[in-house]
Amino acid sequence: MAKSARKRAKPGSRAGGAFFHIEVRPARDFVQFRMQDVGATGGVERLAGQRANGSWDTQKWLIAKAHAHFEGGTLVADSREAAKVLKSLGSPPLHVGGDRFKARPRRDIPEAEKPTPAMRRAQLTNIKKAQAASRRKAVKKKAPVAKAAMRPKKSSAR
Repeated sequence: MAKSARKRAKPGSRAGGAFFHIEVRPARDFVQFRMQDVGATGGVERLAGQRANGSWDTQKWLIAKAHAHFEGGTLVADSREAAKVLKSLGSPPLHVGGDRFKARPRRDIPEAEKPTPAMRRAQLTNIKKAQAASRRKAVKKKAPVAKAAMRPKKSSAR
């Protein structure tokens, strides 16, 4: 009697889980994986993969079913966190089956185009924050008045 060799079902393929799986890069590109919670616990999670050369990248995004829903063949965000993830993808997620979707990763910005306007804005904001912090630090140092200036002069009556 021959046993039927059934393959293990991929996560999210049977639509019974708590998350929608949006694959950005194939798992075969990575040798090690790590989960990261993005924002509030249990809402949006990122599965990061480490390549053989040591670099890390996003393998797939997991969005809780409470934060998004499947409508008319597309994934629709119900929370700000989920909307941010769906907007950051390089293409709209395409339904593969069950709770699984595929999308392209966001565009890699060439070094010639850097810094981008967003990078410049972030840089200026960080510089302003650092300057404000150093001003606050300088004001704190000047606050104590020297004791010598407050002492009354001694009379020279002998």
